[in-house]
Amino acid sequence: MSEAAKGVIAMVVACTIWGLSPLFYALLSHIPPLEVLAHRTLWSLVAFAGLLVLQGRIRLLPAALNTPRLFLLTVAAAGMISINWFLFIFAVGVGRTVEASLGYYIFPLVAVAIGAIVLREPLGTGQKVAVAIAALAVLVLTVGLGAAPWISLVLATTFGLYGLLKRWVLAGPVVSVTAEVLVLMPLSLGYLAWGIAAGSLSFEPLDLALFVASGPLTAMPLILFSYAAKRAAMATVGLIQYLNPTLQFACAVIVLNEVVTGWHMIAFPMIWAALAVYSWSTLTAPRKEKTPAPP
Repeated sequence: MSEAAKGVIAMVVACTIWGLSPLFYALLSHIPPLEVLAHRTLWSLVAFAGLLVLQGRIRLLPAALNTPRLFLLTVAAAGMISINWFLFIFAVGVGRTVEASLGYYIFPLVAVAIGAIVLREPLGTGQKVAVAIAALAVLVLTVGLGAAPWISLVLATTFGLYGLLKRWVLAGPVVSVTAEVLVLMPLSLGYLAWGIAAGSLSFEPLDLALFVASGPLTAMPLILFSYAAKRAAMATVGLIQYLNPTLQFACAVIVLNEVVTGWHMIAFPMIWAALAVYSWSTLTAPRKEKTPAPP
């Protein structure tokens, strides 16, 4: 099997894990989202740091935080990913996984917009059309539902900003994410200590097992993504990523029995059309104009 084929398989597995993750977090919907987030941060640190120890690379961790600039970048990235994690856990818990999946559908288009605004990256005609269609879809949902799909917008924006910040981080993905959860650890441990003192935390065996499992569940797809990004073409990696929100949407509708309104049935095809235009314009663009892969 070629290295490219191995990369494609790794990317499919990573996106499948991400896409089916609503089913995992639905099992914890009776737990406050902050408690789930605190445990996810704790056990993610255990998983990532353990991997670095096994690889003999734990010594690289201090270098990811040893200057004020790197530390502030890590703190900012940690803030973005923690908001993203919390909001996804919250969305699944309150039965709004459909809205969460929409966020990950529009993320590539938000990333393109952030690149144009912050990095002054030029947009091709197809990319402009795609962003405009996505914006129109959000407007349709806002008018139709009487409120902006804020979960979708915040998920897409925080992940887009997270990707922007990661452009300026020199450490590799595993080392940098380990540093991010490390700086979040005081908040997580503080919350868990407060919960223990207040007697509000869950110590049910199944809940504890799921908390521990959230660490590897967070680490594994990121490692697979990193493996895939080094072997498969970036255009292929980008297209396979749409498997993630597609599976999330399927989980929401088929398994979690969430309601899809008529307005969603208008907006989602518009988003899919925007992604089709964006993907086509990216695949046919000269190599030097390709959009960097998201984190």
